Amino acid sequence: MTRPSGLESAKAAAPATAQDVNLEQQYVELNDKQAATMKVVDADQRSFRTLKNAVGNIDFNQNMLVQAFTPYPGRIVDTFFNIGDEVKKGDPLFTIDSPDLLNAESALLAAAGVLELQTRTLARVKQLLKTGGGAQKDVDQSTSDQQTAEGNFKAARDAVRLFGKTDADIDLIVADRKVDSILIVPSTISGRIIARNAAPGLYVQPGNAPAPYSLADISTMWMIANVIETDAPSYKIGQPVEVQVPAYPNEVFRGRVTTLGLNIDPNSHRQLVRSVIDDPQHKLRAGMLASFTIETEPPKTSVSVPIDAVVREGDGTMTVWVTSDGHRFDRRTVKIGMQQDGWRQIVDGLKAGEKVASAGAIFLSNKFANAASG
Repeated sequence: MTRPSGLESAKAAAPATAQDVNLEQQYVELNDKQAATMKVVDADQRSFRTLKNAVGNIDFNQNMLVQAFTPYPGRIVDTFFNIGDEVKKGDPLFTIDSPDLLNAESALLAAAGVLELQTRTLARVKQLLKTGGGAQKDVDQSTSDQQTAEGNFKAARDAVRLFGKTDADIDLIVADRKVDSILIVPSTISGRIIARNAAPGLYVQPGNAPAPYSLADISTMWMIANVIETDAPSYKIGQPVEVQVPAYPNEVFRGRVTTLGLNIDPNSHRQLVRSVIDDPQHKLRAGMLASFTIETEPPKTSVSVPIDAVVREGDGTMTVWVTSDGHRFDRRTVKIGMQQDGWRQIVDGLKAGEKVASAGAIFLSNKFANAASG
């Protein structure tokens, strides 16, 4: 707390007399009426967390980004999602008219026809052998041909299966003797569409940028910050992180530090600290301004007093007013530390259990200062 000056100080301080202020021993004596207005509290032992704060921004978890390319070349027929839409794993993103799929299905039908022919031929020569009208070598040859046709048919089924067709789909193609060159490209993850370049009629090829769709798993996001060089040694991978964004001022998002920059930027003298933040309700958006708090050391137990019990004097020293009877208050210079939850850490100058003025400490400081200046 900073001691007011000028007119406010004059109004706040009671007239000083030799009887109520002792400059040499540095104490202030209050009468009963004045003492009744003072709030006195015990200096207490409290746990203080060593926290570091920094400002950064939210971004997609780049490790969870997926570029949805077509596995085979072709022209896009239909698209099913737009930017911002959420999709589930396995949902169809777009379809293409695939010449490769057409060739594979055509080869499947051809193999199915050969297998059917060889199966009938084998049955016929076996029947001839039974009636004495055929030879064993014909049966052996037909058996070999039928087995070869059966292997080719299985290979053709596997080739079509690579395009994402199910066994039921393949059976229907064979039964209807009808090919279907439309290839469905599904999403490989559950997430949100963050970019779309797909359009009906566009010819696409595997791996050719830009991808028709880009998706992000948004159950986690990145919080990217650049911390000052002097704080860099305090950060460690795995430290818990608490993140807040202006859009949700009363909500805390939690995560952990996952990446520390290897270099200090020579211009800004800052280090990259990247954290993965849990966002199961998908509230965070890439580009949001964010601030994080990291506990860099285990909590420390120290003597503490309410913030208003500490007064910053004109010369920069920090003082508290200690009392044993509620009337005489001794001026005590202290060394302060961290401030958390309305309490100020006292590093030196005060012991736990001592009584100090809380509300009214500034009045005592003004009263003493007026006497010293008079």
